[in-house]
Amino acid sequence: MDNRTGEMEVFVSAAELQSFSAAGRRLKLSPSAVSKLVTRIEDRLGTRLFVRSTRMMTLTPEGEVYLARARRILADIAETEQIVASGGKVVPRGLLRVNSSVGFGERHLLPLIPAFLELYPEVRLDISLTDGIIGLIEERTDIAIRSGAMDDSSLKARKLLESRRVIVGSPAYLEAKGMPKTPQDLASHNCFSFNFRRTLNEWPFRNPGTSDVYRIHVAGNTAVNSGMIMRQLCLAGSGLGRVGQFHVQPDIKAGRLIPLLEAFNPEDLEEIHAVFAGHEHLAARIRAFIDFLAQNLSKNGMPKLLS
Repeated sequence: MDNRTGEMEVFVSAAELQSFSAAGRRLKLSPSAVSKLVTRIEDRLGTRLFVRSTRMMTLTPEGEVYLARARRILADIAETEQIVASGGKVVPRGLLRVNSSVGFGERHLLPLIPAFLELYPEVRLDISLTDGIIGLIEERTDIAIRSGAMDDSSLKARKLLESRRVIVGSPAYLEAKGMPKTPQDLASHNCFSFNFRRTLNEWPFRNPGTSDVYRIHVAGNTAVNSGMIMRQLCLAGSGLGRVGQFHVQPDIKAGRLIPLLEAFNPEDLEEIHAVFAGHEHLAARIRAFIDFLAQNLSKNGMPKLLS
């Protein structure tokens, strides 16, 4: 009888432990039995899943894809058995890997974690904060929280909220350099830019008379890859920045930063999404976390549309 599920369990153990011997100990199999089962999968697929040497064993790109899919299939099987055993009630459980941008994660994601874990005590969270774009399958991530428009891909996304962009500066900087009254005045100011999205270094403005939108190139002495870094530079009085309002709303409210040129603001929005691998039957822990964020971000001072 074909036992592909059992083969997948062996492969996943070998991939996680990076050792046939360690996988054998976990599964109570001999190292040679583990090796034969992995070889059987490779022969059936017609491709290598591991690169083996005397010192180490690593996954090939095909192995990374197979690992991600095998984990998902095994999780679906476990969840199906759980549903049947519990009379149809789904209880989110298991390891959930979440990646978020640093600024959003520190300010808005992490404060919600205790409430989520209290609600779903059988879920274990693995959270990483990075501003670089990661591959969900390559990094073995279930959910990534990212801002900006979504590109077409095999990934799915759920929009969590929208935030208008705003130009800000500190009172100390504006006292020293003057308050810009028109977008053209920015030519005499130190304007921070992003180093990962060239279009954001040309700031858009709306003509109050005609509502036409135009762009002005800005220049400054610092480029960054994070809205939170730009916020810190603005708070330090080093220059002006244009960021999503969710980064700086508490600072504006407290008077630490001042919004500028609001009459010319084109009201363009920065969208924040929960991104995940598309799958017909989404694991309960993934669905529960995304639903929880969508329901609770507004309760945590993050309305769907920040104004």
